[in-house]
Amino acid sequence: MIYDWILNNRQIFILLSSIITVFICIVIVLKTNRLFRLSMHQGIRYFRNAFFFYGLAFIMRYILSIAHLITTKIEIYNYFQIIFEFFFIMASFSLLYSLMWKKIEKGRESSKSSLFNLGMLLFYLMAIVIVILDHIFRTFTFMFILVIFVFFFASIISYRNYRRNEKRRFLKLFFFVMFLNLITWTINFVAASFFNWNQASIIGTYLLNMIIFLLFLYAVIKITRRG
Repeated sequence: MIYDWILNNRQIFILLSSIITVFICIVIVLKTNRLFRLSMHQGIRYFRNAFFFYGLAFIMRYILSIAHLITTKIEIYNYFQIIFEFFFIMASFSLLYSLMWKKIEKGRESSKSSLFNLGMLLFYLMAIVIVILDHIFRTFTFMFILVIFVFFFASIISYRNYRRNEKRRFLKLFFFVMFLNLITWTINFVAASFFNWNQASIIGTYLLNMIIFLLFLYAVIKITRRG
């Protein structure tokens, strides 16, 4: 019955899920920012940035859902879709950066700005190139391939971190969430490329995303309570 309601009210479901996800992102950003101020751990800083970008991305998704309900002008829809894609790619890059910051910043002092430094500027450039390519070819293929690679490497790195210290449950959960992201984006790619985004795949993708963000929220709440 719930599934039938979602099928019949897909845009409302997307709108509600976007609002919930933005709220989760705000909570994660606030809690991880407090944790960073206490610990000054650079990985936490870039982890926080990931959900800052995710929040912006889902705000764009919220606007897209509203635009879809009130207008048929495809130009407006495309404009917000481009911004959504850019922020989503940057969120993925930031999660990877949170795992690799020691290697990226090796041999130099940590930048005062976590949003504007050499590593992030390179990621901004890559995100812009991917967005432009997707816009030119009217596809999301470039974004899908890039994000799948990002979460593939993030899964490997987070698994290695977990094996080095298996007693830390957060590292185990972080690996699980990275791997779940990899599976989700692979499913997204298959659904978009071979099933033309049928309704079941869209709903399944949003439900998986909700589970992923709730797991991130659960992990952050546990860590901040412990701190």
